Amino acid sequence: MTERSAGQRAGGLVFAGIVGAAAGAAIAGRRGSRAAMMGAVAGAAGLAVVEAVARRRQRPGEIPAWWSRVAMSGAIAAPAGWLGGRMGKKADPVTVGLTAGAVAGALGLRPQKVALGPAVGAAVGVMWRLAAGREAAPAAVAATAVVGFRLLSAVLFRDPQVSLLAERVTAESLPFVVPLEARNRYVGVDYVQALAEVLGGSYQADAQDVGIVGSLDDLAGPRFDPAGVEPLVREFYERTTRFQLDIVPEWRLWVRPGYLLYRTLVARPVGQANVPMNQRETLRGVRSRIDTITPDGTGPIGVRGWIRSFADTDEPIYVGIYTTYRHEGNGYVSVGFPVPHGSFTATLLPLPRPDGGLVLTSHSELEHPGHYLTYIDPETRELTTLAVPGFAERLDVFTDNGELRAEHAFTLYGLPFMVLHYTIRRKP
Repeated sequence: MTERSAGQRAGGLVFAGIVGAAAGAAIAGRRGSRAAMMGAVAGAAGLAVVEAVARRRQRPGEIPAWWSRVAMSGAIAAPAGWLGGRMGKKADPVTVGLTAGAVAGALGLRPQKVALGPAVGAAVGVMWRLAAGREAAPAAVAATAVVGFRLLSAVLFRDPQVSLLAERVTAESLPFVVPLEARNRYVGVDYVQALAEVLGGSYQADAQDVGIVGSLDDLAGPRFDPAGVEPLVREFYERTTRFQLDIVPEWRLWVRPGYLLYRTLVARPVGQANVPMNQRETLRGVRSRIDTITPDGTGPIGVRGWIRSFADTDEPIYVGIYTTYRHEGNGYVSVGFPVPHGSFTATLLPLPRPDGGLVLTSHSELEHPGHYLTYIDPETRELTTLAVPGFAERLDVFTDNGELRAEHAFTLYGLPFMVLHYTIRRKP
């Protein structure tokens, strides 16, 4: 074991001990300060042991054991349940269980899990009320609701939501991953400018007459002939800044609660992937621009950052780094969405439409298309990457009666949850 990995393992044990202590104190705290202290000690020791055993049994290329992740999620839920109980005069066990289960289900993303979470949480709350009445400890109710949900969902849904694809490898080993992260807690519309200070080269804000790809010819392959693409569609990709976009979002009802939670807790604080919730929000207008970085100030553009924001406040909607690459005769588009200390990458295969349009899709039997969540080591620049097989998208760009349009559809485990309808017009 290297000194660095030993330090990471020790840090994991310390974190587990802290979470376990908080959970133990929250569950036992109703019996007085002495009980809370003993509960904290027991919780810290118990969760640290779970973490140590899981790390010892963890093999290279694997994520920590499922049972250890379940124990950690239950421990995190306990102090959250305690806090919820403190905020209300009477924390009914059914309400606490329902809330904890709903949050756990929403974080599971899969629509079946979104529906299952509240049901399991409410059932656990009912059992607590029958066993201990309304005086049941909210921390214990929340913890058991989350653990119960995780156990049942593991039985019902056996295919993994994520899988560890690579651990501590070089960027060259994963050409389908965009290895560019946010180096602080906020991405925002100034991301490319901050990136230029790190990478060097010539930075151009709101570059003129450039596209999200240099040339569609870079994407040629057995499945896609760029010569068949209609000129207006090609122009949009190669000269994106000539156009302005209007978005109409279409959300499925089942995903709205989870997205509202994600948007409040993640998207807006991070300044990334803040998709409009309804058409009323899109009336604020969308500003679209591409910032570029050119190595050494000359030659081909090295970084193309497509930044979309609300026109009235410049609040970020998307900040994406667009790249193309070739592998075994196929061309691909990889879009990296920087997040703090990491990147979420969508690698898409180009396919033709019979009307001269262009499809970019992550649905493919090929190895590279898909979605990947990557942590980038700030010192070594090594990548640790998770594949996210349940997430898929398809972007259709086409002309309709001479007007340029796009349909951007997203699915989770085969179930559609959002479509972004774009009307694309040439700027005045």
